[in-house]
Amino acid sequence: MGQSVQGQVGAGLGITPDDGISHVRGATERPLLDLTIPDLLRRTAAAQPARTAAIFADQDIVWTYEEFARKVDELATGFAQLGLVRGDRVGMWAPNCAEWLLTQFATARLGLILVNINPAYRTHELGYALTKTGCKALILAPAFKSSDYVAMLTELAPEIASAAPGALAAEGLPDLRAVIVTGKTAPAGMLAFDAVLASGRDVVAADLDALAAGLDPHDAINIQFTSGTTGMPKGATLTHHNIVNNAASVTDAIRLTAEDRLCIPVPFYHCFGMVMGTLGCVTKGATMVIPGPGFEPLVTLEALSTHRCTALYAVPTMFVTMLEHPDFARFDLSTMRTGIMAGAPCPIEVMRQVQARMHMSEVTIAYGMTETSPVSFQSATDDPVEKRVTSVGRIQPHVEVKIVDEAGDPVPVGMQGELLTRGYCVMKGYWEDPERTAEAIDAEGWMHTGDLATLDAEGFCKITGRVKDMIVRGGENIYPREVEEFLYTHPDVSQVQVFGIPDARYGERSCAWIVVKPGASPSAEDILDFCRERIAHYKIPALIRFKSDLPMTVTGKPQKFIMRAEMVAELGLEEIETA
Repeated sequence: MGQSVQGQVGAGLGITPDDGISHVRGATERPLLDLTIPDLLRRTAAAQPARTAAIFADQDIVWTYEEFARKVDELATGFAQLGLVRGDRVGMWAPNCAEWLLTQFATARLGLILVNINPAYRTHELGYALTKTGCKALILAPAFKSSDYVAMLTELAPEIASAAPGALAAEGLPDLRAVIVTGKTAPAGMLAFDAVLASGRDVVAADLDALAAGLDPHDAINIQFTSGTTGMPKGATLTHHNIVNNAASVTDAIRLTAEDRLCIPVPFYHCFGMVMGTLGCVTKGATMVIPGPGFEPLVTLEALSTHRCTALYAVPTMFVTMLEHPDFARFDLSTMRTGIMAGAPCPIEVMRQVQARMHMSEVTIAYGMTETSPVSFQSATDDPVEKRVTSVGRIQPHVEVKIVDEAGDPVPVGMQGELLTRGYCVMKGYWEDPERTAEAIDAEGWMHTGDLATLDAEGFCKITGRVKDMIVRGGENIYPREVEEFLYTHPDVSQVQVFGIPDARYGERSCAWIVVKPGASPSAEDILDFCRERIAHYKIPALIRFKSDLPMTVTGKPQKFIMRAEMVAELGLEEIETA
C-alpha cells in the first residue's frame, strides 16, 4: 500500500456524554491536518504516482494520480491565463464529469473560490447564484437531460453571442467575464474547456507555484448553496481546513485505504460527492469510480461490478432502485465492503438488504449539513447492526455537539432538543450575508442546525425531526419558504403554504396548499407549468390543493401540522419507519 494522508481508523467514534448531559466532544488525539487542497493532492500524488486516481466510466477516462495532478496544474494555469486570480469566484454548473473533478482541484490550486451550482437549477436560480457570488467565470456543460445550459445562460446574458470569448459584458450578469463549455468546441462568445486545459500545458510548474504562493488552509475555497426557510438560497462558505479534515475523518470511519475503489454516483455539486467522495479519496490515495453524469441504477451496478469497487456512497432511494432492478442478480458485488448511506432517513429494511445482498457489511450512516462541511456524526464499520440502523452514529473527531432546549440549555441524555455543532467543521459563514450568518452561528461558535435530536448514554445520536420545515425528498433538501416565495410570483396566487407528507419511495414529497386571488381559477397543471422551467424539478410540489383559506394561529402563523395531518388522512398515508 502506498503512503497516504490517513489518521487513526475510527478515531473519535464512541465518545460518550458528560455527566448524563447531551454534550459530546470528539477525540483529539490525532491532530487536524494543516493542509490546503493543493498540498493534499501533491502529497498523495508524490507517494503513489502510478496508482489509479479516477475512472470516469462513461467518458472512458482513467487517470493515475500523477496524470491527475498534472492535468490539475494545466487547468489551473489555463485559468490564470484568463486573468483569474486568488479570491475570484468560479461557478461550476454541470453533472458529474471529469471536467468537474479537474475544476474542483484546479480552482483550489490557484486559491479561486469554487461555486457549486446545482445541475437542476433553472434561469431564476442560476442568475441568483452567479450574481450573489459575483462569479467571474462559469464552467458549464452544454446540456444534460432536459436542461439546455447554454440556452439558459444565453437567456440571462444575450450579449454573449457577440462577445469576445473571455470578455463578456452582460447587463444581467455584470461580474461574469469568461464562460467555458465542457468539451472540445464552444458556441460563439464562449471558450472550450479542452482549449483552456491545453493552454496551460506549456507553462512550467514554477510559474504556477508562484501564482499560488501564500495560500492558507483557512482561506475560503468553496461556496455551496443551501436553501433557507426565509428566502433565497444561502451560500455556505467553506475553507480548505473545513473540507480537507472532514474528508479525512469520514473516510477514516469507513476504513478507506489506497487499496479501495469508491463508487461515487452522488452529485459532485453536493458535499456528499465532492468532500466525502472525491476529496475523501485523495486523503487516502483511493480510486474514485464515477459511473456517469447522473445516477442510473443499472449503470451504477455495472460500475460496481466491472471496476471491482469496494465502497459505495448513495442515498437510500438509490440503494432501493438498485436492489429492485430486474438485472440486480447478474452483477458480481463480492468485492464490496463498505460505504455511506446518507442524505435522507434510512429505512431499516433497506439497510438490512444492503448489508446482505450488496455485501456491504461495513456500510455506515452519516449525518451533517453543508454548513458543517458536512459530517458531524457517523457510525463505525464495527458498530452493532442495531445501532447502525437506529441512529446516525457517534461524534466525529474534533467536533463538539450539544442538544439544547428552547432556552439554550443542554438537555439530559435521552431528551429531545435542537442539535448544535461547534468545531473546525463549521463554515466561515454565508457568503456576503452577515445577518443570516449571525442567525445560524452564535457568539460562542455554535452552529444551530435546526434539527431535533436525542443522544443516548453511549453517545449515539438519533435525528428525530426538524425545528424548521425542511422537506427531504430522496436526499434533496426542499425548503418550503423558498418554494412559497416563488409561487407567490404567480399572478393568480394569493396565499400558499408548502409542506411535506410521507412517501414510501422518497421519504417525503411536497404538497402545496394555495388560496387563489378573487376571480382567478388556475388549475393544478397551470401551477406546475409555471414551475417547470423556472425552478429545479425536485422543488416542484408533487401535489397541489386549492383551498378557500389556510389554518393559522391567532397570531397569523401557518399551522402546517394541521395541513399535513389532513393530507395524510385524505391520501390514506402512513408514516414511514426509518433509521
